Parts: sequence; structure tokens; C-alpha cells
Amino acid sequence: MGRVEGKVAIVTGAARGMGEADARRLVAEGARVVLTDVLDDQGEAVAAELGENARYRRLDVTSPDRWAEVVAETVTDWGGVDVLVNNAGIANGADLASFRHDKWQQILDVNLSGTFYGCQAVTTTMIEAGRGSIINVSSIEGMRGTPWAHGYVSAKWAVRGLTKSVALELAPHGIRCNSLHPGLVRTPITEGIPDDMIPIPLNRLGTVEDVASFVLFLASDESAYATATEFVVDGGTINGIPHKQL
Repeated sequence: MGRVEGKVAIVTGAARGMGEADARRLVAEGARVVLTDVLDDQGEAVAAELGENARYRRLDVTSPDRWAEVVAETVTDWGGVDVLVNNAGIANGADLASFRHDKWQQILDVNLSGTFYGCQAVTTTMIEAGRGSIINVSSIEGMRGTPWAHGYVSAKWAVRGLTKSVALELAPHGIRCNSLHPGLVRTPITEGIPDDMIPIPLNRLGTVEDVASFVLFLASDESAYATATEFVVDGGTINGIPHKQL
């Protein structure tokens, strides 16, 4: 039997990258998965490949109304939502003096507000079921600072805090909420970043499969006693201090 057999999951940003890998792993382990994105052709193709236990729904995560529709459709079709993976996100950057206000607002809307709307949208159905796991994908940039990435860093720190407040509010209802903090993982968003941009103690970039393994763990009952917690998947990056070899 799969590790998430019979569970129903919604994964955002699932047309490619980490979200696609998460959806594939969850389906392989027995879950029924609603893949959401705004990249319709890619999302439809992935869902079709995964078969009857997957379906694609267009979702702009900045729209609370659309969130409500997707959750309602999932409850009608599959009886509830056991797992939410808030993975959708964007990246942008500029020096502090020239960081455009529209770019600042855009990244907060997608990376932070989109995560909040997702948590909000599944709350009622998860409370009614008395269970659930919400997985908010933050970043190691939600645990440190990085020049030029002011909007990204701010949003990912906020997702970390939001996770804790959601976890504490929903814990009495048997619902868990944890944040996941990947390091440098090769996805379409990181295509322009050199492999050696930052020192990584394990001496390799992360893969989408590395992250999906943690998503599967947090979605499963194996993590039943974990909530309000950060799970870091970065090959040791944020614990390493660059230094000269002795």
C-alpha cells in the first residue's frame, strides 16, 4: 500500500518543477491529486500522463474566489482535501534603490497572499474531516537574507511565520501545517543561477525529487506529530560558513 493511499491532495504550481515532482510522487504513493497552475498546456499534459488519479485545474493563487471554486470542486469530486501543497511561487530581484513597486507587490501577492488564500480555502473542509496536512513551500531565503532578492526574502520569511500561526490555530482540529525550505534546486525558476553560485556542503545542487521526498513525508501519517515546524532541504547550505581550506 502507498504511503498516502486514499488521500486527496491539491498541489499548486504543479505544471513543472518542484510542484510537478510533488504531484508525481503523491500519485505514485496512492493519492488522488489535483494539479493546479496557470500553465494550462503543461499542467494538462502532466495530469493526463498521471492517469485517473490526477486532474488539472487552472488556478491563479492570487484569486480567493478561484481558490474556493477549486476546493469546492475537489470536495464534490473526491470527498475532501487531506493535503495542500502551497508550492506556487515566482522570483524577481533588483537592487534596493531601483526595486520597482509593482514587482514588490507582485511577489508578495503570489508567494505570500497566494499561500494564505490556500490555507484559508481548505480550512473548513479539513476541520469538518478532523484531519489534514498543509505544506507551505518557503525557502532557505526564509531563514536568511540575500541582496537583490528583497521581495522574495520578505515573502518567504512571512510564509514561515504564517505557517506557525496557521498551525497553532488548526492544531486542535487535527490539522498540521509545516513549512519546507529548499536550497538551490534546479528548476525553471533557477535556470540562470550558476551551479557554483553558493557553497553547498554536500557539494551538489538539490533536485526536485529531493524536495518531493519531504513533501511525501509531510503529506503522510508518518509525520503525524510534526506541526509548526521548518523542514530544511538544502544540503547543509545555511549552516555552512564560507572559509578558506586549511
